[in-house]
Amino acid sequence: MASSSKLPGTGLEDVGVPGQTFLRDALTSCTDPLKAIEEFQLENGILLPSLRPMLPLLDLHGVRRLDFHTSVLEELRDKLIAHINEMGGKDRLKEHEKKLKELLNKSFPVVKVKALRPVIMSILKNTPHIDDKYLRVLVRDRDLYNDTDTEVKRQIWQDNQSLFGDEVSPLLSQYIREKENILFDHENLGNLFFSPSPKVRRQGAVIQKLAHMVGTSIKLYDMVLQFLRTLFLRTRNVHYCTLRAELLMALHDVEVHEIISVDPCHKFTWCLDACIRERNVDIKRSRELQGFLDNVKKGHEQVLGDLSMTLCDPYAVNFLATSAIKILQHLINTEGLPRDNTILILLLRMLALGLSAWEIIDTQNFKEPKLDSQVVTKYLPAMMSLMVDDQVRALHNKLPPDERESAITTIEHSGPPPDACEAYMRESSVCGVLAMYYTLHAAKSRDRIAILRILSILGSCKDGKAYEDPFLHALVALLIQLPDEFQGEDFSTVLFDEFFFAGLSKDNVTRHLLKLLWYIHPKLPETRIHTLMKALQPGTQHNESVHKMYEAMQQKMNAQAEPVPATSEMEYLDSPLMSVPTPAPYHM
Repeated sequence: MASSSKLPGTGLEDVGVPGQTFLRDALTSCTDPLKAIEEFQLENGILLPSLRPMLPLLDLHGVRRLDFHTSVLEELRDKLIAHINEMGGKDRLKEHEKKLKELLNKSFPVVKVKALRPVIMSILKNTPHIDDKYLRVLVRDRDLYNDTDTEVKRQIWQDNQSLFGDEVSPLLSQYIREKENILFDHENLGNLFFSPSPKVRRQGAVIQKLAHMVGTSIKLYDMVLQFLRTLFLRTRNVHYCTLRAELLMALHDVEVHEIISVDPCHKFTWCLDACIRERNVDIKRSRELQGFLDNVKKGHEQVLGDLSMTLCDPYAVNFLATSAIKILQHLINTEGLPRDNTILILLLRMLALGLSAWEIIDTQNFKEPKLDSQVVTKYLPAMMSLMVDDQVRALHNKLPPDERESAITTIEHSGPPPDACEAYMRESSVCGVLAMYYTLHAAKSRDRIAILRILSILGSCKDGKAYEDPFLHALVALLIQLPDEFQGEDFSTVLFDEFFFAGLSKDNVTRHLLKLLWYIHPKLPETRIHTLMKALQPGTQHNESVHKMYEAMQQKMNAQAEPVPATSEMEYLDSPLMSVPTPAPYHM
């Protein structure tokens, strides 16, 4: 007896091909089912007379009719898809567009037939402007949506921000995880955060996939930027600023003019990217960068929000601060004044804008923060006096012992830093960042006293700047190269008691200190190790990563792990500071 329930439609009947419903009706209303099946096979098989005599031969070889027809279908489908892609290629003609449109109209009803779906998807992929009636079907059916190419999804996302957000969100989370994995990696000392060039960084899978998802769509690009601004505001995570710059430059690399020509940050980001890549800012580029900042048009001040995000990127901060320290060294050597060096003033101005990014976007007050003149006239000279002390002491130590005795020793070059240093570091983020990067320079130079002098006041940086991950990652990598220094109690007292312990309320500081301990613990006295392990013991407020790292540290110590590698094996831990060319002084 025939069932009255309706079979789920495949769309074959809609295009004049007998499908499930036809076969069901034929079998339930016939007197001889076998004859009905044979008739169905004859009428709906491959209509090629010369093929008919061959089918019994295939039967004799055990080849099922289904397998034969499936193989023919796949072969024809692949040839048709190749032809469709050819028609939709770069040399697309008007008549090709018309043919594809007709083909889509005829074939779309069978989109739910999995064997035929790739053909329809190929037509859709090669259709620049898909009719809404097709897009609505794709959105409603999750199976169809998942099989849709990115080129088609872009047209769906244009008017469906939440769906686009669902697709983008896992990528953004993956990007942040990848950055944090590098920063907290305690097993691979060669995996340094600041080592890869900008070009290498934006070849990463997440950036490339995001760029592909955006395509040439300004609307989708704007959506991504809005997601990044929102997430940066919500989390204060500076890696979203990196992502903003890297996405723009990835689109620049593949020359997506539709987007880069309308992003007001493009030329600025491109110019800054070139400086970071070359590790230098020359007169020409400095004038270009200054021109962008000075010529923000009235009514377009909002661009300062995106420019500040570009400058808040840790790689930009690293470049600006490193270059500033190099210029200060150059000024010491040439007896120049900070206020007379226009490139230095520009670097500080960009640093101030970058460090204010969160406040600018949060308050929607799109004004460039004014750089306090006293940073240039009082703080920088104080910093330079600290640097001169370190240079004089290093020079003095190179003299033969008998000459050291006759040298002037009444001037003390190893005392506490000038009071102005700490006072301005408490008030200004720019001052704090410069002090942090001088600390990295001292560590790279292996100047024990210089490290201790600056570390003794580094914890007082405004807003806990010195406890941010990119800096601690770089500092720990350099300190690991100085294992023998940890045998002196004064070094441990300043580094651990005065600097690290002041920031231990934060999970990230605990993780960086555990990484340092991972490598240098064989050089530490038992009492110091006991004090450190007691201070680092995680509680319920710490996340799982801290607990795991602490347990691994205990196991390592209990197993009497191998001693720290010799410093000669770790020369590849090169600081970008040493290879930044000194910009030529420029006087207005």
